[in-house]
Amino acid sequence: MTIDFKDNDALQSLVTSDFSDWSGSFTIDQQLISDFAEMTGDDMWMHVDEEKCAKESPYGCTIAHGFLILSLLPKMPNEKSLIGDISGYSFMMNYGSDRLRFSGAVTVGSTIHSRSRIKAIEVTEKNTRITLEQHVHVVGEERPALIYELTMVLM
Repeated sequence: MTIDFKDNDALQSLVTSDFSDWSGSFTIDQQLISDFAEMTGDDMWMHVDEEKCAKESPYGCTIAHGFLILSLLPKMPNEKSLIGDISGYSFMMNYGSDRLRFSGAVTVGSTIHSRSRIKAIEVTEKNTRITLEQHVHVVGEERPALIYELTMVLM
């Protein structure tokens, strides 16, 4: 069953406190971290200096940049799109973010996955705004490493 992007009552049924199933997983390696450091200019030693990290870091190894983990969300899609049942709009675009927390380190060699939920939907005369809450976890860890709220606009 599809829901028109302007059908507020039906769209509200998609809002939930329950998260989706886990996405596919993705492993963070040093080459990825180093490439991101080079691309962004963020070459803080905790990301790129493996020898110093082995001796001085509380993690004993390098860690991924928080913004690297955030940028990898599209590489971890859920099997079923949370907005796949919505129809009638011409295009969708990012509207903005209301919350971003880096709540745990992702060490080199970690495998991460994500899960999402629709937190809110607001239908206006001009558009429909959908707020997704996304969590990225290191596989096997209960606490998320990243919490992110993204609002998208359907027009």
